[in-house]
Amino acid sequence: MSLIKRIIPCILLISGVCYSQKKSLRAETVTSSISINGKLDDPDWENAQVASDFVMYMPDNGKPENPGTKTEVRVLYDNNAIYIGAILYDNEPGKILKEITDRDDFGTSEHFGVYLNGFNDGQQDYRFFVSASGVQMDCLATETDEDFSWDAIWNSSVSITDFGWVVEMRIPYAALRFGNQKDQTWGLNFYRELRRYRQKFTWSFIDTNIGAVMTQAGLLEGIHDIHPPTRLFFIPYSSYYYDYTGGVADNKIKVGMDIKYGISDSFTLDAILVPDFGQTKFDNVVLNLTPFEQQFNENRPFFTEGTDLFNKGNLLYSRRIGGPPSTYPVTADNEVVSQYPNSVDLLNAIKISGRTKGGLGIGVLNAVTEETTANVTNTDTGQSRHVIVEPLTNYNLTVLDQRFNGNSSVSFVNTNVTRNGSYRDANVSALVWDLNTKGNTYKLAGDFKYSYINDAKDYDGFKTALNLIRTHGNNRFDILAKYISGGYDINDMGIAFINNYYSFYANYSYRILNPTEHFNTFKYSSSTSIEIQNSTGKIQDYFWNARFDFTLKKNDSFNIGMEMRPVETFDFYQPRVTGRYSYNPRSMLAYSIFSSNYNRKFAIDANPSMDASYEKGRYGYGFYLSPRYRITDRLLFSASFDLYKKFNDRGYIDQDDTNIYYGQRDRKTISTELTGRYSINNKMTINLTARYYWSYADYERLFTLNDDGYLTDFTASQQTIDSYNQNLSLWNFDLSYNWWFAPASQISVLYRNNSEYYSSLVDPRFGHNTKNVLDTPLNTVLSVSVRYYIDYNVFKSK
Repeated sequence: MSLIKRIIPCILLISGVCYSQKKSLRAETVTSSISINGKLDDPDWENAQVASDFVMYMPDNGKPENPGTKTEVRVLYDNNAIYIGAILYDNEPGKILKEITDRDDFGTSEHFGVYLNGFNDGQQDYRFFVSASGVQMDCLATETDEDFSWDAIWNSSVSITDFGWVVEMRIPYAALRFGNQKDQTWGLNFYRELRRYRQKFTWSFIDTNIGAVMTQAGLLEGIHDIHPPTRLFFIPYSSYYYDYTGGVADNKIKVGMDIKYGISDSFTLDAILVPDFGQTKFDNVVLNLTPFEQQFNENRPFFTEGTDLFNKGNLLYSRRIGGPPSTYPVTADNEVVSQYPNSVDLLNAIKISGRTKGGLGIGVLNAVTEETTANVTNTDTGQSRHVIVEPLTNYNLTVLDQRFNGNSSVSFVNTNVTRNGSYRDANVSALVWDLNTKGNTYKLAGDFKYSYINDAKDYDGFKTALNLIRTHGNNRFDILAKYISGGYDINDMGIAFINNYYSFYANYSYRILNPTEHFNTFKYSSSTSIEIQNSTGKIQDYFWNARFDFTLKKNDSFNIGMEMRPVETFDFYQPRVTGRYSYNPRSMLAYSIFSSNYNRKFAIDANPSMDASYEKGRYGYGFYLSPRYRITDRLLFSASFDLYKKFNDRGYIDQDDTNIYYGQRDRKTISTELTGRYSINNKMTINLTARYYWSYADYERLFTLNDDGYLTDFTASQQTIDSYNQNLSLWNFDLSYNWWFAPASQISVLYRNNSEYYSSLVDPRFGHNTKNVLDTPLNTVLSVSVRYYIDYNVFKSK
């Protein structure tokens, strides 16, 4: 027994030393042509060094791989590309999951991936994945984000065997970034997902007890005498649109080009000439009764791809570029605005981004939008005039991000919007820091931001924050203090809804790092926050919440939470008048979320919730349900139903020279969506998305807002009250065909129609509102787009 007691600590010590040392793998030179066929039957593979002994990343962090599902990977290289060959053993090959999906959609499949960092600096990975069905996924990855909108030109092939499956990949150097040293050392890791067990493995062990992932990568050695190629890519496109809107048909052809050019080993220029965003996903518009604009996701590839640097400081809301005009026409008593554009056309845009050997990241984004006018019509004479609502405008963002110690950074960010003529200009600067301890156990983050607006009345403001975070172990915390002045405004190129307050926030969380008898994962978190308005000292927000997140052994996940606002607060934005405010009563919210294991053919998500204020009769409830059924590996359907109902809600409705008016309303919102995907093969899919949205606000009482923030009943006729009712129905339908006919090259066909029905008459019948919106004339678009990715190196060789 004493001998065993002595041996065990030695084994544990040796294991700890092994994990602390970086794994390394030597790449061998290709001596003959490599055929990418998913078979590894070329003789060079036999002589390559083998990477093995994978370790579980999730859920049982640190557990060695099972011998029955072991993984072996080899790496070769030549003057043009790096080659990855992987044998993924599986003692039950008939159970390998291999759903066929769109590119960059992992779906319900087994996966293999390689993470490459040509500078071995722990800053950014180029990640390439292949599913067991042969679908490619690729992304640019940092510690905080994986950007799957990035698409590279590379080849891969898979084959299912009687011992598992095999992956073969060829990744050209033009798809990577690395220096021009004679002897190369790259950061390297391999990834495998055993989807049917919901287990993820890596070759170089990633300790989840540590906050950083990329600094735990292994090393790829042995590559020498290669040179970064000319990184020049042309992406010409041609699109045809048939548009039938408002009973008028229109045909349009667009031709343009995107260009990607490697200025140096590290820096890339992206440019769009004559942009075409006609096939981007539609926005999920809602009935918005808040004092703030609705924020939309960015769906345009140019503004989503490779934007990690540009998101430093959170000063960029790219939907501003090419969004709605910034002004509205001033009209006389006998004039009306007869035509107002929904958006401004983008003329061109460029991005320059990269990082020097010393860790300095530099990013520049510049975009120009065209002068845009609205039509104003004289109701007496019928004559119209054009009014500029957005002049020629230049948007510019500059980022300098200095990385050091492998895991920390200090950034300077500046945004500038310059409008032609006497229109409003804006400038925002920020200093942002993210400092981590050497062992990635603690983080000190913060910022200082300053904004200046040049308008009819100039003004400025600032914001500062300091954040201390414990990022390791079972027990973690997050403490934040923040101050924002009243004149702080970043909304010309960014988005920030509120200012003029200071706040304190604290969060504590506990998590298990390895599965237990009942749980694969488990996390408890609790947060509290208080916001105090600067000018009055009144509390504008205060909450405390608690949440449990856990996954059971069969990989069904649950979230249970509650949030309380135990004191009365004041809203300084709902009245739409500076210096005025209205009260919010104490309230509470409870919710739960269930998501069944997507490995099953039939899975379901559900989310019931309920909220209530401490004032009698003011409450609400919601229910979200989303079933999905994977009929075959090629065919998938999912649906969602989202209901929310609010009783005796109160909010702003109108104002005049004397009063600000509020109304008490019942609100109901129903949103349904059907999506479907049929994969003809791993490069060709047909996708369906249909959305119906219906929401109304039915007013019952009117109030005037007092100077102290409370409400007084206002007597009005029922006709007056009803005039404030709102009833909105929306219909969107997209049917698309996508074919990746060559690496990163695509043919897309899209049929889209949509309609909108709005009325101040509230009809509470679901069927009638559905009929109303479908009876409204549909706006229809049929478009065909071809994009072809041309690599200058391939073109030159031919």
